[in-house]
Amino acid sequence: MFVSVEISYYPLNDGYRDQVLAVVERLEKCGLEVYSGRMSTQVFGEFDEVMRLVNDTMRWAFETYGRSVFTAKVVQGDRRPR
Repeated sequence: MFVSVEISYYPLNDGYRDQVLAVVERLEKCGLEVYSGRMSTQVFGEFDEVMRLVNDTMRWAFETYGRSVFTAKVVQGDRRPR
């Protein structure tokens, strides 16, 4: 099943800009289709692959940077920009 995910990351500590950029870079290196914007990053692909990436990235950010907030919207189907 194909899904479209929009995810935003909000670190709750100093140095947030570099932390956001590191999370986006990690998502972009995943091999899936990723579009980064000013307020969120969109990831597209097969459900299991996308959710594994989101899970691993969130865990990494929590363990690396500490307290933070993620928001995500998950939509079944192809919602890629045309």
